[in-house]
Amino acid sequence: MMAFSTLILIPARMSSTRLPGKPLADIAGKPMIVHVAERANKANLGRVVVATDHEDVANAVKAHGMEAVMTRPDHQSGSDRIYEALTLLDPDNRFDVIVNVQGDLPTIAPHEIAAALEPLENPETDIATLGAEISVEEEKFNPNVVKIVGSPIGKTRLRALYFTRATAPYGKGPLYHHIGLYAYKRKALQRFVSLQPSYLEKRESLEQLRALEAGMRIDAEIIETVPLGVDTIEDLEHAREMIGAGK
Repeated sequence: MMAFSTLILIPARMSSTRLPGKPLADIAGKPMIVHVAERANKANLGRVVVATDHEDVANAVKAHGMEAVMTRPDHQSGSDRIYEALTLLDPDNRFDVIVNVQGDLPTIAPHEIAAALEPLENPETDIATLGAEISVEEEKFNPNVVKIVGSPIGKTRLRALYFTRATAPYGKGPLYHHIGLYAYKRKALQRFVSLQPSYLEKRESLEQLRALEAGMRIDAEIIETVPLGVDTIEDLEHAREMIGAGK
């Protein structure tokens, strides 16, 4: 793998509508956001910083020996939050790759975070992300499960042509669940946050379509399983069980 100067940023806001205060939800004696940051550290990619809009989150992260930065509370997306954090942390442009790890993935494996960088070895790739083959039949028809429509460019990689909540593509073959973890080349992130929300982005409620509509290239590395995202109290209980069992 090419050597990138990498900054991992973990956006964390307290105002989740389905699970308010979830960054600080206790899992095995630690706040959820701390579990995410610890796993990001174990990926051994570079500096790891939590970008938050709430002092309680920053204090919790710092109390466990990790780094946090305060960002504005009015950001519309995690991408906007990490870009502000980047400008605060790295005004001298030392980092050439920025990884956005969602703060509600407490069971994500460090090697899965590292896998997101692999597509960036291609100089034509602007943004890299992750996917996994859908194995549960119901998920193929669930609009909450975002699908990657893409062309295979290797055994474990797709060039993303579209992202959708619909069941796609049509016909025989695997369907892929999109995992919302992104690795951006710095110029790509700068360009992305400068763009206005696009037509298909607003129609599908999928931010990554803004990049595709603007002609940017997104490649997805396919991993074996979808990491648990915590959006509900049921998800939180599942995460507690998994981490309690050493997963």
